[in-house]
Amino acid sequence: MSAIRQDAWTPDDDLILAEVTLRHIREGGTQLKAFEEVGERIGRTPAACGFRWNSCVRKKYEAAIQIAKEQRQKRKKAAGAAGSLSSENGEQGQQRAFHQGDTLSIDRVIRFLRQWKNTYQEMSKTIRALEKELKEKREEVERLRAENEKLTEQMSSVQTDFSAINEDYKALLQIMDRARKMAFLTEEDEEHKPRFKMDASGNLERIE
Repeated sequence: MSAIRQDAWTPDDDLILAEVTLRHIREGGTQLKAFEEVGERIGRTPAACGFRWNSCVRKKYEAAIQIAKEQRQKRKKAAGAAGSLSSENGEQGQQRAFHQGDTLSIDRVIRFLRQWKNTYQEMSKTIRALEKELKEKREEVERLRAENEKLTEQMSSVQTDFSAINEDYKALLQIMDRARKMAFLTEEDEEHKPRFKMDASGNLERIE
């Protein structure tokens, strides 16, 4: 028994799921049988195949499902018509009806799958372009983040220098204030010092 896969579904997995399920619908089989066959082929459980079909793949193949159902109805009608004919003519008519129905439906399915392939290729191109754009945006974000960190460091350095200059300025103001006070006290001391002059006899006389 093959190991049960846990990885993501690939486009090839989805295509196998669609082809087998459409064949079972066209031939009058059940979807459960289709999911079991797909599970055996790609190593997944029937439940996983059923969930994938109903949640994702089915809506992409609505037109193909309708074609398969129409073909199934044609098969039933052809089989009923063949039963009322003679054995030889009935067999030939049934084979001809099956052949014509298969050719018409298969051609339509092939056209649909080719259209889907082109759509998938366009989507892949779009995804690659978006991935490239996303990569460029991420690189731009990284560049802006690095530039922001650099500016933040520069601003922090300027703030540190400003703080140092501010402290020096405050210290200078304090020195100037002390110098002004000392000059003022010196002037007061000069004013309060006693003054003397010499009289005509040569004696010193204090001036008030």
